[in-house]
Amino acid sequence: MTQYLLGGGVPYIDRVYPDPTLLDPKVGLHTHEDVITHFTASSLAQDGIAIEPGSLSVTAGDQGYTVRFTPATGYEAQAAAFAQMHATSLDAAHAGLALQGFDACARTPAFNPMAGYPVNGSDGPSLWLPCLPLGMPLANHRAVTTLHYPPIVAYRTADYLNNMTLRRWAQILTCAGLTNPSLYHTIVDVNPIAAPGSGESEYPNDYFPINLTSLFFDNDADGLTYVRSMLELMLNPPWNASNPYTLPLLVGGSPLYDPQGPGWFRIRYKDQLPKDQNGSPTAEVLQAGFVRINPMSSKRTPYLIANHMIAAGVTGTCTGDPSRIPDIRKYEAQDLVAATFLSLYADNPAIDPADAKRQACERWFGTADGSGAPKPPSKDDALVICALAQMDLCFDPVKIAPKYTYDEARQRCMQASQVPTWVPPFGPLLQGYDPCFGCGPVLKARVP
Repeated sequence: MTQYLLGGGVPYIDRVYPDPTLLDPKVGLHTHEDVITHFTASSLAQDGIAIEPGSLSVTAGDQGYTVRFTPATGYEAQAAAFAQMHATSLDAAHAGLALQGFDACARTPAFNPMAGYPVNGSDGPSLWLPCLPLGMPLANHRAVTTLHYPPIVAYRTADYLNNMTLRRWAQILTCAGLTNPSLYHTIVDVNPIAAPGSGESEYPNDYFPINLTSLFFDNDADGLTYVRSMLELMLNPPWNASNPYTLPLLVGGSPLYDPQGPGWFRIRYKDQLPKDQNGSPTAEVLQAGFVRINPMSSKRTPYLIANHMIAAGVTGTCTGDPSRIPDIRKYEAQDLVAATFLSLYADNPAIDPADAKRQACERWFGTADGSGAPKPPSKDDALVICALAQMDLCFDPVKIAPKYTYDEARQRCMQASQVPTWVPPFGPLLQGYDPCFGCGPVLKARVP
């Protein structure tokens, strides 16, 4: 049996996890033990660690909560690594720093400036709550992603992973050739505060500016160093000890949607980043390189700047210029480069990030740097871009999901590629795998 303590006392651990009284009743979690059990089971499943059915239990004690489960045969070593990472991630030097930062923020006018007022049509009056990266892989993960902040729906449903952002990202990872997307679901938000998922960070109402992170979650002077402390831990799980680098870090945030993650990264690592012609540090989409998370970090961290995983679905469209976002074709290719970058580290943990970026860009763009419009050498990869774009372009507001599944979108692209487009004076030409043919029935022909 695997047994370990989530220490710091019951009141402390209760704050680390969502309050059961604030959860959607449909979730069916009524006690703190229920909540901790639920998230622990989720993390074990995400890590692919099998346990004996019914063996997971959580009990309160004087020092905190004791977690017990029996790993299935062959999973004993992974279970021990999981226990170590679980307990450490929630201690005072990691999750505790998020709570300290939250409390410091709550004492200032920067905290929830729209309290009591709705900022969108779905989340009710604005509410800010501490929200840690719970239920994600902890021991067997293969990468870490930084994002801006968790949406309040993730808190209320006790599920950070069941949302359009992560479902879309899992599809992207699968299309890039990764067979276990769940191992790429480890996320560290630069602002660990659950808040309405739309309306709190969209310009001009940006209530989560970069300085919120710099003041409360990455502030050396006040000892509020949550972001780098959690990154240092999660980028170095026990299984990666013999590799020359940490796990790869994906820094998520599109210039057109939630750019605060790369903005924080640019501020924090300005002395380690490339400079533009004016000497200003850059943190641009598809920029790759190394940083040291902390000055004394023993290993360098390979990184790639990427779009926010849902940016294409929110701001992507068909334009006359597929060489730049918000054109959906550019978005999809950039996202596939990010996923492929991670897949290359899964195959070779010692690959140089510049080489990983080059290989990924050559696959999806046909160029070494991802410049210009995507022109993948493989026809199958061109079909992937088309199908993903159709999913993002054709959204069903009733079921709040893409109108077409990936297989349906792929079939639509194949059908549309056979439709001749009349281009005088040359006559009918095949348009190829271009997703911008609409969201309705695929036309049988287009003639003058």
